[in-house]
Amino acid sequence: MRKLANVLYVTSPDSILGIEDEALTIKREDQPTKKLPLLNLQGIVCFNYVGVSPFLMGECVKRNIGLTFLTPNGRFLARVNGPVSGNVLLRKKQYATSEDPEISLQIAKNCVIGKIYNQRKVLQRARRDHALLLATAQFDTIIQELKELLKTVPQATTKAELMAIEGNAARRYFSLFDQMIFHQKDHFFFKDRNRRPPTDPMNAVLSFLYVLLANETASALESVGLDAYVGFYHTDRPGRKSLALDIMEELRPVLCDRLALTLVNRKQITGQGFTIKETGGVLMDDDTRKTVIVAWQEKKKEEFTHPFMKERLPYGLLPHVQALLLARHLRDDLEAYPPFLWS
Repeated sequence: MRKLANVLYVTSPDSILGIEDEALTIKREDQPTKKLPLLNLQGIVCFNYVGVSPFLMGECVKRNIGLTFLTPNGRFLARVNGPVSGNVLLRKKQYATSEDPEISLQIAKNCVIGKIYNQRKVLQRARRDHALLLATAQFDTIIQELKELLKTVPQATTKAELMAIEGNAARRYFSLFDQMIFHQKDHFFFKDRNRRPPTDPMNAVLSFLYVLLANETASALESVGLDAYVGFYHTDRPGRKSLALDIMEELRPVLCDRLALTLVNRKQITGQGFTIKETGGVLMDDDTRKTVIVAWQEKKKEEFTHPFMKERLPYGLLPHVQALLLARHLRDDLEAYPPFLWS
């Protein structure tokens, strides 16, 4: 099993990255040079423009260290990749499966089952732990409705039908999201899911965490030899990591939604860390972004028992495990792709 290594997030726009004696160097004006062993890194994520030496890029490629460039708000800019790893036969099977409506629909169904199941589990956990703070009757109703929607997923005969089921489930799930925000309600509230750009602080945090998860899911898929851009549920589009979006659907409620609620409810972030632009979009400041990244890194270290693998693993390896399971299914080692079902 792959070991959980570190992902370096570079948030300072004036940082210059290089390499010296098997170590990554971070140089900033009027500050001492910092060094990190490349041996301990599995990825580097740069927010805003940073200078990166070609030598470092080459070493990242050779060592299979993901190097990704994002805007300060988390929009994807570019990714440095080396030669594609894995068996070419696996990728050919992936491409053929994506063109087969019936087979790709079955994989898509399992991804949606995982998403709805985990959304329902998040609501159940909140209902159990915070009953005195919630409208429990509403929670009971939505929890039951999600259970019924889960039963309809196997009956979907087209991707359009599956998308309708997923959309209905998402609306019900997010209709209760605001109730799970217990503190700082003047700044953190949830009316609906909005993005590009997010128009309130809560959506800004969710969108940022989804970007972090998408990047790590894409890296996990590429590490097992799959093409992160060719999916089974999300429509293929130039520059869109469709398969990463497929797999992260089932992971978002557990890894991102709950973390966003925790950051707000524990007052680890505050409303003062956000700025409203003239266009109505909401941006996180540097300190808030760093706080979210640190919390994300800590979340990845938490351990859980994987329901299919029956092993104790850190959450940071969850995208990699799901990528492995998908690859095994495409190689016909597994009859179906087993989604992650949080327990």
